Amino acid sequence: MTEQRDYRDTVFLPKTDFPMKAGLPQKEPGILARWQEQDLYGKVREARKGREKFILHDGPPYANGDMHIGHALNHILKDMVVRTQTLLGRDAPYVPGWDCHGLPIEGKIEEQYRARGLDKDQVPVN
Repeated sequence: MTEQRDYRDTVFLPKTDFPMKAGLPQKEPGILARWQEQDLYGKVREARKGREKFILHDGPPYANGDMHIGHALNHILKDMVVRTQTLLGRDAPYVPGWDCHGLPIEGKIEEQYRARGLDKDQVPVN
């Protein structure tokens, strides 16, 4: 049998002070707080004031059935387009749409409640 050889001293990998794990769930709240404290988005909006406009008309979120990964992809792609236009120097605010389908959605929920023998007015709103 051949002897096991330790190659760690012969492989010259780059050295870094970065941790092996990013720990994003712990770091993200601090990053977000710093951005809010600096009013980063407000500064970007102010710097782009008066520039060529880029407006993305975003529809209401989750208007069609249950939420799924396609909804996330849809909003991620729109966000990327708007951020790219901002980086290109355009005045590109991103204002997500709102639910303009309230009554049809409310009607569907009432149908489901009636089918189960529930009264929508008796359901607590938290």
